[in-house]
Amino acid sequence: MIKKSFIILFSLLMIFSSSIKADEGMWLLSLIGKNYAQMKAEGLRLTADDIYNINHASLKDAIVGLSSDRMPFGFFCSGEIISSQGLVITNHHCGYESIQEHSTVEHDYLKDGFWAMSKDQELTNEGMMMSRLVKMEDVTSKVLAAVNDTMDEATREAAIKKAMKKIEKDAAKDSEYGTSVKSMFDNNQFFLFYYETFKDIRLVGAPPSAIGKFGGDTDNWMWPRHTGDFSMFRIYTGPDGKPAKYSKDNIPYKPVKFLPISLKGEKKGDFAMVMGFPGSTDRYLTSYGIEQALEITNPAVVRIRTKKLDIMKEDMASSDAIRIKYASKYAQTANYWKYYQGQSRGLKRLHVYDKKKALEDRFDKWVNQNPERKAKYGDALDLIEKYYQSDKEQALAKQYLFEAILQGGEIILFPLQFRELKGVLKNSPDNKELINTFIEQAKKSSKKYFKDYNEATDKKIFAALLEMYYKDVPKDYHLDIFKTVEKKFKGDFNKYADYIYKKSIYANKEKFDAFLAKPSSKVMEKDPLNEITKEVIQLYYKLQGSEDINFNKGKRLYMAGLMEMQKDKLFYPNANSTERLTFGTVGDYNPADAVHYNYFTTLKGVMEKEDPKNDEFIVPAKLKELYKNKDYGQYADADGTMHVCFTTNNDITGGNSGSVVINGNGEMIGTAFDGNWEAMSGDIAFEPKLQKCINVDVRYVLFIIDKYAGAHNLIKEMTIIK
Repeated sequence: MIKKSFIILFSLLMIFSSSIKADEGMWLLSLIGKNYAQMKAEGLRLTADDIYNINHASLKDAIVGLSSDRMPFGFFCSGEIISSQGLVITNHHCGYESIQEHSTVEHDYLKDGFWAMSKDQELTNEGMMMSRLVKMEDVTSKVLAAVNDTMDEATREAAIKKAMKKIEKDAAKDSEYGTSVKSMFDNNQFFLFYYETFKDIRLVGAPPSAIGKFGGDTDNWMWPRHTGDFSMFRIYTGPDGKPAKYSKDNIPYKPVKFLPISLKGEKKGDFAMVMGFPGSTDRYLTSYGIEQALEITNPAVVRIRTKKLDIMKEDMASSDAIRIKYASKYAQTANYWKYYQGQSRGLKRLHVYDKKKALEDRFDKWVNQNPERKAKYGDALDLIEKYYQSDKEQALAKQYLFEAILQGGEIILFPLQFRELKGVLKNSPDNKELINTFIEQAKKSSKKYFKDYNEATDKKIFAALLEMYYKDVPKDYHLDIFKTVEKKFKGDFNKYADYIYKKSIYANKEKFDAFLAKPSSKVMEKDPLNEITKEVIQLYYKLQGSEDINFNKGKRLYMAGLMEMQKDKLFYPNANSTERLTFGTVGDYNPADAVHYNYFTTLKGVMEKEDPKNDEFIVPAKLKELYKNKDYGQYADADGTMHVCFTTNNDITGGNSGSVVINGNGEMIGTAFDGNWEAMSGDIAFEPKLQKCINVDVRYVLFIIDKYAGAHNLIKEMTIIK
């Protein structure tokens, strides 16, 4: 928090403010006691220790973050443990890549769904990981002990990074758990997190996309929603109960805590708590950042992704094989394509720039009222404004580099996986044993890569997006290979792409396998793709390293000053993939004049949206039969209908997908999976009157598992509260 003093900072956190709304805030679990009185008033019937405790089992032990072996603590989704045998529920879109990877034309789990009727049918997922938070510690005093006010910002940041790494390393020495230190409030506060990370995760169940992705891109970020957005996995451990890589001898995880499931349903005004791993928010972004998002970065993302989506969609429609290969890639691209459109709309409609500017004017006035404050915080906004004014062209280049090149043709970054092989072939050509080791690794990597790759599709994306970069980005940020395109190919990017994909060993599996059969460093060095990849990486590091260090100083001082200025406000840090809790209530809302939305949807709405000619709104025959017969079993609401989704006013963002929704008794009532269109600016400015968390009702989840799929074995595992 504030730089002035850790003691003052901590005292600010201790202050309880009745002005904080129950729906806003992503709260660190170890500090949740500061909100406990308000949570209890809202309907919580648990103690603070029931939620977070490091000495005995608590709710935090039933929550997991989903990640990969490439980024162990970079959680992309959340999940919850719901049985004594390590059964986990998350979103369908969180498990989508895994479902897609196991799918083939013969076994299309995306289209037909997948259910393991016994544990020996569960499918392994290489590289997938799940972690539970063991404990967290405030290490601000240890980190800031390494800095002083006489340091320049670059020296200060270097000292902080060094201190953070040392704390992680020292903590890991004395622990069996993984460790990670995270900065909060723009380098004003720091926490050390301990995680138990599981590496054997198996796919257990997933509904067909006609249920798990019902509504597709059309309904994404919208309410009313009728999507059964869930999938199921199981955590396995070694025979000793400790995390272990996949082995046939591994056993289902025996969790410290798992969640009971309530069939009582939810009513308007009921307490609702969401626990998960939100990815990132920017709630303290300035008006200058808002301006850049609206004028530069958001429009760039939408333009580039529109082109990419059009290419993928056309090719996916031509072949089931291509559809399966690109299903996950298309979904990931489309998700934030629509998000950035909604964010820009929300920022404008809700006048977020004006609100941010008003706060900055108030801050500026407060700073200038006191000489000491002026000396400390007087430069904060000036440093931030200066950065944004000088960063316009560079910001555009960064966005295009990331969207059009790094996430463009996959062939561009593919060679980077084989840098070590190239080095060994060049420097140790006689070391056959080492070369064979890297060859085997290359075969493994390329097999996974080419499984979800179509050469013709990738070539179209490569050419189209590279040309967009060439036309839209100032020449100061151009790649040298553009000169080749201009001179040798007369500016025709399609002809250039034809040349690259014809000559490169990385263009298809046959060429790459032939190379691995007769590997040569000269072949790798002379490959036409080598120059592109090298230039792209050089530009990436150039742009990444160009961030003005004074901009970071400005943000740090502005954040510290805001907290000092608003002493009656209880601040929460921006989301950063650390576990958080948000609390609020179930409820409806009014999105526009004369428009009212109820807080829940039913299966009737699924039938009303059915459109057999639109693959986003196809309804499976069996689901229609169950609806016709009103065969809902024990999962129907008291009103006799089958509830599908419901809304709460919990504060969520990306990464919260799959987060559990818990009632006042600590029982699971749903799984969060989306936000609402009217408040898409919420990652920057929370809108208490409009912002909603969209959740799939756990009763609909169980109905699909039990009545639709017939996976009674899974229902028997759970503790169900009627």
